[in-house]
Amino acid sequence: MNTGVRMVTRSRSRAPRIAAEGCGEELTPREATAGRKSHRPVKRPRKTHKLHVAYEVSNGEKGEDAEPLKVPGWEPQNWQQQLANIRIMRSQKDAPVDQLGAEHCYDASAPPKVRRYQILLSLMLSSQTKDQVTAGAMQRLRARGLTVESILQTDDDMLGRLIYPVGFWRNKVKFIKQTTAILQQHYEGDIPASVAELVALPGVGPKMAHLAMAVAWGTISGIAVDTHVHRITNRLRWTKKVTKTPEETRTALEEWLPRGLWSEINGLLVGFGQQICLPVHPQCQACLNQALCPAAQDL
Repeated sequence: MNTGVRMVTRSRSRAPRIAAEGCGEELTPREATAGRKSHRPVKRPRKTHKLHVAYEVSNGEKGEDAEPLKVPGWEPQNWQQQLANIRIMRSQKDAPVDQLGAEHCYDASAPPKVRRYQILLSLMLSSQTKDQVTAGAMQRLRARGLTVESILQTDDDMLGRLIYPVGFWRNKVKFIKQTTAILQQHYEGDIPASVAELVALPGVGPKMAHLAMAVAWGTISGIAVDTHVHRITNRLRWTKKVTKTPEETRTALEEWLPRGLWSEINGLLVGFGQQICLPVHPQCQACLNQALCPAAQDL
């Protein structure tokens, strides 16, 4: 008795196809079971193909061309809520810096070059000086015509009387005269348009340079950190470790603070430091951040 083997053939075109997840390709049952053991003789080895998978990223570009994801770095705890609270406390804009800061001390009707020079001088005078005193000195200087030419024609004794009682006024007389002469000789009476050139001027530090870039040139080059910003950011623990100088604080802040906030921080925190977060006896009871401020917990 002959035992016949019944062969069942199917049309290839009618074979169901199995989708391979995540690959966008389809496999026939024959291909899907290629890895299983088969009792049928293998006529020839199958040719393998490498599968290239392109991962889609959020901006719609292929993973091969996309920039690698940035790993979030350190940032202070609760800083966004602390910032929001400070904005609320500063919403009235009634601190001395809001009316007497560098952006309010120049003659708005003067030519652009003269305005920029006056902004730089107000910043030089403001170092270690209250805004009210700086504003008074600027008024006296402007009353005599505050230009590069007029300052160079003013003798040191008269210049000292005009700017007194700003802090370190004798040194500032010397720095103002030296800087003004450099501006006339090398910048055609204008001020430099870069931080590097500004800090090279006598009596001009990093804080003044960044503020000059922002107010005079409309360019945000960095965070302007004075004693108020230095003190408050350390109290709030906005630096990864305690910083000893304003310049250390600036570097620490710029490592994590979003660049879009750099222009706001100086005026916001200076006014906050003038009214609530005072150098001595800060008014923590009136501060919305009392429960969030590490320094307040230590007082």
